[in-house]
Amino acid sequence: MRTRAIKICNEKIAKKGEKVGLSFYAFFANKNDEPELLMEAAEWWIKTHELDHFEKAVKVRDMISSGV
Repeated sequence: MRTRAIKICNEKIAKKGEKVGLSFYAFFANKNDEPELLMEAAEWWIKTHELDHFEKAVKVRDMISSGV
């Protein structure tokens, strides 16, 4: 999951610049085919780190890369 999330953050940053925001939904297809991973990402995003719905991709990438 970490590798996927970092890759998606990097893609968004490359495409739209360092100020681009995203939500944890960006890490998943528009299907509910990985509900356990989706819930894990939601818990990390909402409960553990109390992030807003949209956060800067750079911030999220750096948090994930540092193991937070």
